[in-house]
Amino acid sequence: MQDVLLFSYGTLRQPDVQIALFGRMVEGTADAMIGWRSRMIEITDAEVIAKSGTRWHPMVEPSESDDDSVEGMVFRISQADLASADAYEVDYVRREVRLRSDLTAWVYGDPEG
Repeated sequence: MQDVLLFSYGTLRQPDVQIALFGRMVEGTADAMIGWRSRMIEITDAEVIAKSGTRWHPMVEPSESDDDSVEGMVFRISQADLASADAYEVDYVRREVRLRSDLTAWVYGDPEG
């Protein structure tokens, strides 16, 4: 099965979250989403709060300015890992984005965006 790229700007970069979801740490490469911005949202799902250690998580949304960007990490993960991330990211929608590196990766963001 082919690996996929996942861009994270938030809690998926935390070691405890990676171990809870993937059973291991995953290494990534710094990258960014150009033309996007982030804001904080309050999470209400008890399991997500327990894994992340906080109820406040960043959320990305498209920006009207190419000067805006969201820094993060891009990870190469398996389809099974992606399914685990999908189950964790209950307040987000997964979509493909083009990164500053010109890679295309999945990212979790605003369901309205």
